[in-house]
Amino acid sequence: MAQSRVSLDVQSYSIMINGFCKSKMVNEALNLFEEMRRKNLVPNTVTYSTLIDGLSKSKRISRALELLIEMHHRDGLCKGGRLIDAKEIFQDLSVKGYRPNVRTYNIIINGLCKEGLFEEALALLSKMEGNGCLPDAVTFETVIRALFEKDENDMAEKLLRKMVAGGLLN
Repeated sequence: MAQSRVSLDVQSYSIMINGFCKSKMVNEALNLFEEMRRKNLVPNTVTYSTLIDGLSKSKRISRALELLIEMHHRDGLCKGGRLIDAKEIFQDLSVKGYRPNVRTYNIIINGLCKEGLFEEALALLSKMEGNGCLPDAVTFETVIRALFEKDENDMAEKLLRKMVAGGLLN
């Protein structure tokens, strides 16, 4: 008897990712997500939302926020909406006592800069430092590049000097 091959589509992958997440097998869900992308299948909102929920429940907040930002950038129809979700999750977690690390801050700052929300990015950078989380080279590079693109050269140079003073640049 000839063996038939079933070709999986986005919906099939989403269903399997959902099953893994519900079974608390988030690593397996992430592996399927990556396999899906290697096969040039574009994850939809259901795929992303399911995986983000699974990651959040397993306390992998940085990766969940990363996917939220990625989903936002892929979803041109919902401009601004997903970034707002990411910011709300970020604020909610802060209220609940979760202490964001440098990577978590960088994800949100990068998303803000990509949306042209430079004032918010600078405010978050200031809050980051106020919370005792030291920005790294990635943080500064993200904000500095965005400021130069906006022709905010004085502010960009000020941050560059701060970066050098902090020993992040030789």
